[in-house]
Amino acid sequence: MEQQEIMVKMVLDNWYSTVANTDKLLRALTDEQLEGDVAPGRNSGKYLLGHLIAVNDRMLPLLGFGDAHYPYFTEVFLTSADKSGKEMPSVSELRKCWSESIERLDQHFKSLKPAEWFQKHNSVSAEDFAKEPHRNRLNVVLGRASHLSNHQGQLLLL
Repeated sequence: MEQQEIMVKMVLDNWYSTVANTDKLLRALTDEQLEGDVAPGRNSGKYLLGHLIAVNDRMLPLLGFGDAHYPYFTEVFLTSADKSGKEMPSVSELRKCWSESIERLDQHFKSLKPAEWFQKHNSVSAEDFAKEPHRNRLNVVLGRASHLSNHQGQLLLL
């Protein structure tokens, strides 16, 4: 196995493990639990779930996989705080969107060859990428896995 293949496998194994653990937790939580706050005055599980979907969805254009499928989630779950008064989808709709977002990413991830993971992502210019080659697709997934793990820890409080 080549070095690039090994690195890609390590990062994707981490991603898939974190997704599986988060998915298992989400399946164990009831809709009522997700409606609740993870701690007094903190985000609700519902908001965190929507936030994770929005982050996953924005990975599509960032990684060159096409347009986001839930662009309206950006305003509700990324640029607005929980309890901002913005209308949110139901927990059952969010559960469906979560599964779809994970499946969509999985299909795209499996389509890339190891070398393609080391190409620039779409938020970096060619000039900056030449100076900072670590700003690649694989590094995005590594960061998003860490982000997901952080919010998984918050959801555990429910």
